[in-house]
Amino acid sequence: MRRIKLPAKDYLSQAYRIDKRIDSKIDLLQSLRDLAVKAAATLSDMPRSSNPNHHRLEEIIAKMVSLESEISSDLNRLVDLKREIFTVIRCVESPELQLLLEMRYLCFKTWEQIAVEFHCDLRHVYRIHGRALEKIEFIHRT
Repeated sequence: MRRIKLPAKDYLSQAYRIDKRIDSKIDLLQSLRDLAVKAAATLSDMPRSSNPNHHRLEEIIAKMVSLESEISSDLNRLVDLKREIFTVIRCVESPELQLLLEMRYLCFKTWEQIAVEFHCDLRHVYRIHGRALEKIEFIHRT
């Protein structure tokens, strides 16, 4: 297992940040698709302008292919990182702490959702989380 060089919370939060970047790229890809539809419509409408841009649609499609490749690469990184984080979490002995860490850092649940599932208030969830982070830090110091 790889040694964690970041603080435990930053290390565990990496998957969430990658997931959000993927979401952002998917949104961008959708906007490029919409633009491609508009570009295709303007290329086929009559009458033609005096300076038509025949390469506009090709450029948009090339950007879409490149972005799809980036998304695929990010997804692979996310899966690998989640697998690694899962392995680290499994090193914590307490099932309660494992569950909290999995819910927060692998399922991306909010503190409120976790509190409901744990049947306790937010402050107690924060205390459990603090203990869980201490365990993660301890595991990787040794």
